[in-house]
Amino acid sequence: MPSNSLDNTIDLPFPKVVLASGNLKKIQEFETLFLNSNQIIPQPELGIESVEETGLTFIENALLKARHAAQESGLPALADDSGLVVEALDGAPGIFSGRYAGSNATDLDNCQKLLSALESALNRAAFFHATIVFVEHAMDPDPVIAQGRWHGEILRSPRGDGGFGYDPLFYIADVQLSAAELSAAEKNHRSHRGQALRALTHQLNIRFQP
Repeated sequence: MPSNSLDNTIDLPFPKVVLASGNLKKIQEFETLFLNSNQIIPQPELGIESVEETGLTFIENALLKARHAAQESGLPALADDSGLVVEALDGAPGIFSGRYAGSNATDLDNCQKLLSALESALNRAAFFHATIVFVEHAMDPDPVIAQGRWHGEILRSPRGDGGFGYDPLFYIADVQLSAAELSAAEKNHRSHRGQALRALTHQLNIRFQP
């Protein structure tokens, strides 16, 4: 089991990078993953609105968001597209995780819809997926792409008040806790987003090493 006292070790090889997200909780989670959170400028601080997610895959949506933020800001951009993939629901909610219960759905709405959909399901296996994309500029022909998966299962009722999204329903068997019951450091160490971001940083450091 990973230590509960985990240092942030992620440092991008660029002084400033725009984060293509307007989700406050996601922005906060990203900022806790970096040695220097001042590297990251959330797009709302630059007056950049979210682009419509018209892709059919996590990669397509992450690329759309990264290119849009880079185009609008003139800075390198980082974007993720992530979601919950449930085996018994043929991969749903998947890329629609944030709007599973509708375009204006709250986290609670989405969790309640998921519980209803799985009410009679015996198989409750699921995983969180994250695709993180980095583009040096809007027309970057060679984006850096990294992915992460975090396996668990769906509880029958929520537990914990940390995190966001489906965290209160996502159970990690080896620690017998929901994602919402983990400390922020422990979650970042284990999570799909933490995995993907560390993999992305490794690729960036190789590509842009002096």
